[in-house]
Amino acid sequence: MSDAGTVYLVGAGPGDPGLLTLRGLECLQRADLVLYDGLANPLLLRHSSAYAERTSRAQGPDGRRLDQDQINQRMIDAARAGQTVVRLKGGDPFIFGRGSEEAAALSAAGIPFEVVPGITAATAAGEYAGISYTHRERASAVAFITGHEDPAKPESSLDYSALAAFPGTLVFYMGLHRLSAIVDALISAGKASDTPASVVCRASTPFQRTVSSRLDELPAATERAQLSPPSLIVVGECVRQRETIAWFERRPLFGMRIGITRPVDQAEPAIRQVLELGAEPVLLPTIRIGPVDDWSVVDATIQRLHEYDWIVFTSANGVRSLLRRTWDIGADVRRLGGVQLAAIGPATAEALREFHLRADLIPDEFRAEALADRLRPHVDGRSVLWARASRGRDVLQKEIRAAGAQIEELVVYKNTDVEEFPAQERQLLEEGAVDWVGLGSPSIARNFAALLPPAARSRIGKGLSLASISPVTSAAAREANLEIHAEAAEYTWPGILRAIAAQYTE
Repeated sequence: MSDAGTVYLVGAGPGDPGLLTLRGLECLQRADLVLYDGLANPLLLRHSSAYAERTSRAQGPDGRRLDQDQINQRMIDAARAGQTVVRLKGGDPFIFGRGSEEAAALSAAGIPFEVVPGITAATAAGEYAGISYTHRERASAVAFITGHEDPAKPESSLDYSALAAFPGTLVFYMGLHRLSAIVDALISAGKASDTPASVVCRASTPFQRTVSSRLDELPAATERAQLSPPSLIVVGECVRQRETIAWFERRPLFGMRIGITRPVDQAEPAIRQVLELGAEPVLLPTIRIGPVDDWSVVDATIQRLHEYDWIVFTSANGVRSLLRRTWDIGADVRRLGGVQLAAIGPATAEALREFHLRADLIPDEFRAEALADRLRPHVDGRSVLWARASRGRDVLQKEIRAAGAQIEELVVYKNTDVEEFPAQERQLLEEGAVDWVGLGSPSIARNFAALLPPAARSRIGKGLSLASISPVTSAAAREANLEIHAEAAEYTWPGILRAIAAQYTE
């Protein structure tokens, strides 16, 4: 059994992908196989290159159930084949998560395993809804209770008399379908009918919803709000705090879906920004970034980088592609000698900083025309290298040459079109479930128009709005018969998101 792989039972947290632990991230990055459950946010899978399978409940004669034996065997078989397996579980593996059953099965099979704790749903539901379960004046204890016991049990193992008398906060997991029965049982056992109570559904996600009322009125209030699982029920005086310390649901783009059209491997900063604004990111890449087919011209140019007066970068991709290739062929930044560096904007300058290089010139407006204007006084009679994509606008080349410079173009990465949107994201567009889409360049705008399903196109301006990164991108969008509803003042993805948020600011 010494050749067996290891299984990691990883708590995925309650929904917000930023709540994954560092240890959980490490496990995902080393995994060969990820088995994730329906409560784990699929955005977490972007941290892994492993093959991923979703485990979910299936309809059976006794209702929807999870075939735990099959999942256990899948983990055991993969580990015996030498694979590193991550079992990614919503919340915490051992708190109403059946992780202990999985650990016992792995132990019985002689499979090495590790349990990685996660933030349990109850913790997130309270804190993201503005409810502190313990408080020195209101509650000195908290109880976590299942609202969904094994249906095969002949009777409930919960002592509602003890729960009604509990001197603190009660938190019921998975009890929405039994809310009326739970409330009736508590009140019948002596819990005051006017006790503050809440139901929090989809905690820590952009679609979190919270309903608060008296305990006896909670079932009716929840039904009126049409709340749906996953949810938690909170009963206790601490619910009153929500009126003053609720914070998450007040974020500027809370509850929206924002389409990100950047290439998947470059979308991480935009994903984080969208989440911080309270929205759900929807990945809609329209282009794909890849290496050039033949590096020979690039390699030869790297050998003489020191001969240029300026190297101009118009994207972070250009920076990383050229400088990583420099390292890969056994050279380093010393090849640059005294060359001066120009970057089209802050994201490109940040990519230079990753290699401990500073941009000597950054225009005030992050577009090719502004970059050419800033370069013009510095390049007359000089030699300029432009590290660029396989396609794009040629404004920079014309302007720099007109300024008297000798400019050489070097293609350091390929920019190709994506043939179609992922199926799930396409469905969201067709159903009108995406509120905004950000368009980050003229080529992205044109490609988005070509990929947009007819049903989604008909929704533009009627639930689906488009935000552009720049006037040039807006013009390209309009040429493709797309209406633009917001335009960034700063030509960056943060600028796009600020332009969207401004639409909701009084």
